[in-house]
Amino acid sequence: MFLRPLVRALRRQLMRQGQGLSRHADIAKTFAYGSKRWYAFNRFLYDGQLEPDNLIAERPFAVGRRNWLFSGQLRRGRAVIGRLSIIETCKLCGVDAEAYMADVNRAHPERLASLTLYELMPWNWVRRHEMLLPLAA
Repeated sequence: MFLRPLVRALRRQLMRQGQGLSRHADIAKTFAYGSKRWYAFNRFLYDGQLEPDNLIAERPFAVGRRNWLFSGQLRRGRAVIGRLSIIETCKLCGVDAEAYMADVNRAHPERLASLTLYELMPWNWVRRHEMLLPLAA
């Protein structure tokens, strides 16, 4: 992979540049932040399913942030954030967000209480519903 040598060179350059800085300087704090998270940053080099950035995950929230300022109340803004998070997760999983939320909202409280948060995630909801479909003969 052609990116690995570039990322290694970036690491060497950051280490060289950071050596002469005061640890209180903003740029030194930035270097330290990156160094502490270096292994997490490199994961995309070894797993082809990972993106080198998280723009896909952050974009809807960055766009919606402006709108949340005008929600009127902090509680209402948090509710909007929660719903948008669910909708965007459904989109990424190829799940019909409206059907997913309707099904979860219709569920009996006892059934919901018996499920873990992981089991309620949209990708598991799809698997559970695919298993309920009748098999074609």
